[in-house]
Amino acid sequence: MSRGLLEVERRFLVTDAAAAVGSAPGQLIQQGYLSRDPQRVVRVRLVENPPGGEEAWLTVKGAPDPGRGATLCRMEWELPLEPVLAREWLKLCRPFVVEKSRHAVECGGRLWVVDVFHGLNEGLVLAEVELEDPCSSLLLPAWIGEEVGADSRFHNSVLAGTPYHV
Repeated sequence: MSRGLLEVERRFLVTDAAAAVGSAPGQLIQQGYLSRDPQRVVRVRLVENPPGGEEAWLTVKGAPDPGRGATLCRMEWELPLEPVLAREWLKLCRPFVVEKSRHAVECGGRLWVVDVFHGLNEGLVLAEVELEDPCSSLLLPAWIGEEVGADSRFHNSVLAGTPYHV
């Protein structure tokens, strides 16, 4: 079954990865893009869950909705995939597949997602938080740096074609 929802998120650079991640376990994620057009991003994601389970999704993201908070809001649809199909589709993704470890961190009454990138994006650490609406208040943890949600260089779809260099 698919789900479609309005995604409201803020994204930040992380200044202290060790403090951000702490002892939170991570999931290894591989994600590639069948379309990196900013108006309609189509992503394939394969997640390895410790201790050995796998999950996969096909995700379609619409263009940011300036009427709902500039670059913070856009529609997103997600469809579950069989992992074997995701592995085959990842082979079609160009120019390369993004690799990262994802950690879920509870802080300030919110669930933060901290992504530690590997491979060509090694050294990049981003944190994002989903909000109820663009005007929601947000207490920033000490390990949060510059907000980069509006900077397309830090979109995963861009990082799949133009790696970040620390």
